[in-house]
Amino acid sequence: MLDFDTIAKKCNLFAETDSEAVNNNIAALDEEYSKEDLVEIYNYILSVSKNPDILSNVIKLSDRFKFKSTLNVLIDLLLMKTKTGNTSLDEKYVNLRALCAKAISNYKDTSAVTPLLYCLNNKDEHYRIRLACADALGKIGDKYAVAPLIDVVKDEDEKSVYLRESAASALGLLGDMRAIDPLVSILEAKQGLMNKFTFLKERAIEALTKLRLDGNERVFHALKASLDDESAQVRINAIEALMESAHPKAVETIKTCLEDKNEEVRKNALIALYNLQGREILDEIISLPSYIESLKQEAKYMIEEYEND
Repeated sequence: MLDFDTIAKKCNLFAETDSEAVNNNIAALDEEYSKEDLVEIYNYILSVSKNPDILSNVIKLSDRFKFKSTLNVLIDLLLMKTKTGNTSLDEKYVNLRALCAKAISNYKDTSAVTPLLYCLNNKDEHYRIRLACADALGKIGDKYAVAPLIDVVKDEDEKSVYLRESAASALGLLGDMRAIDPLVSILEAKQGLMNKFTFLKERAIEALTKLRLDGNERVFHALKASLDDESAQVRINAIEALMESAHPKAVETIKTCLEDKNEEVRKNALIALYNLQGREILDEIISLPSYIESLKQEAKYMIEEYEND
């Protein structure tokens, strides 16, 4: 049986010493103990230490093994409420709990969904913790998380647009068709041109790309409208989504982007069309005088790169 008091003294776990020295002592335990013993030791440290630097290090070490017993300890840490009054220390605890959510997601265990949702839905929580929980829910892949994530995406009063972005990405990972309408609503909303919602629209389109878009006219029209967005990256994301959509009008719609004012948008449109039509579109662009020279050069380069091997 492990003697945790002796191990704690060996590591100087509770001594007034710097965290780096303690972490080095903990790392050295690899040379003395088996994997099973190390898991027990890590669980012990995670349960008794109050030092966020040490706890963060042990979380990373324990992630090598992913024992179910550690998952329960990580959940306890995620749900921990710590307000020390020390701004720097409180910031470290925020980072620690966000790291817990990330580590929890690596277990792919649906028993963690409820505590992750608890933190996600708590608007008094730090936004970085809620964001990490949204990411974790997407990676775990439990359908029970779909409705709460949709609520976050739809919540226009949510203070953190980053959280809505993370929730949108998570919905794409979950692949549930219930997410289509709220994601499309983001694209349809009149939120201005280049503003803080640009990245949210990017994430929404990325999420839609991961879903089955065949035959959904509302999605198609929202993506088509996004080709006029002020953000070049939104336009590029919309081109990729249309390419993946298998919509009968995808080719002719993407073709309109060959005359886009942005070179990267034009290039991405050309690549998308090549993926859909093959050599035919490259020959067309090279032969027709209506296309600008830089696009013709790109088409020639693609022939040399992909067609002449």
